[in-house]
Amino acid sequence: MSQQYNKFQEISSQTFKIGIGLIVSIIVVGTIGYHTLEGWKIIDSLYMTIITVSTVGFKEVGSAPLSQGGKIFTMGLIVTSLGSLAYVGSNMARFVFDGELANYIKTYRVDKKIAKLKNHVIIVGYGRNGEQAAVELAEHGVDFVIVDKRDNVISRIRENPELLYIKGDATHEDVLEQAKVYKARALIATTPNDADNVFVVLTARSMNPGLTIISRASEIESQMKLKRAGASNIIMPERIGGQRMAKLVHQPDVVEFLEYILLQKSRDVSLEELSCKDLALRFVGKSIADLKVREISGANIIGLKISGARYVFNPDPNMILSRNDKLFVLGNAGQIKKLQKEMESEE
Repeated sequence: MSQQYNKFQEISSQTFKIGIGLIVSIIVVGTIGYHTLEGWKIIDSLYMTIITVSTVGFKEVGSAPLSQGGKIFTMGLIVTSLGSLAYVGSNMARFVFDGELANYIKTYRVDKKIAKLKNHVIIVGYGRNGEQAAVELAEHGVDFVIVDKRDNVISRIRENPELLYIKGDATHEDVLEQAKVYKARALIATTPNDADNVFVVLTARSMNPGLTIISRASEIESQMKLKRAGASNIIMPERIGGQRMAKLVHQPDVVEFLEYILLQKSRDVSLEELSCKDLALRFVGKSIADLKVREISGANIIGLKISGARYVFNPDPNMILSRNDKLFVLGNAGQIKKLQKEMESEE
């Protein structure tokens, strides 16, 4: 369970224990007090204490009225018991009415969902970049969990019941372990502090050597450090933004066209990568032309990644395919789906 939920259990348990301790102490002191001051039997003293603390207003024990000392003791017992009950009640009410109880219940439910995650993405930091990454992953149906240590950010995340989150420092192994880093497919480090990103990358890489790690960097000098720490890819938002602005000066239509394909939500066209790992045996060792891509699906192959190493743009139709390759295909969702089905079909 998360640190938040454990903290809630600790605070609730402490409040409960203090409350029970106070009530038991009052009953014990009250019983001994009446037994000493009034000379009553223990059972009569306990009965008098209970009806006094509960303020039910039953008749006093015995035929004789309370002594002066007994009356003073009774008043003190009533005031003390009311104060103790008010303390316990106010603390429990604070959990309920301040929304803390609801937050902790949601955290418990979120933790249950996180425990079942696998092949998911961990987003470290929920600033502008982290939020945009979450939106993009959600649109593609990819499971993800957000890790952030800032109270105000966690409060904002809680407003969306669909988001899974962990409040904690991702540079600590226990936090990444809670995020199921061993079962994750990728981690995206988006914090604005390069040093934090380096520590996150180092920790994640040591825990899951096969993890794809994408990190943000603010300084050019940080790129090498992040690479050495184990980052698979490094993104510099400021640099990309500057390049885009410059491109808009002399190639505005090219930039807008690429953004339309890659970033905009359009049903007309999209650029997708298709893995050849499940390529039908009848296509293995055959050329791109043998796929008859345009004829079968209407899509276009605009790029090829050969054996996970070399990229080829606008590949020659006579290039031979293997199951280690990836195709970059341009077309609408129906065309791309049809092509993938044909590539994997042995018919």
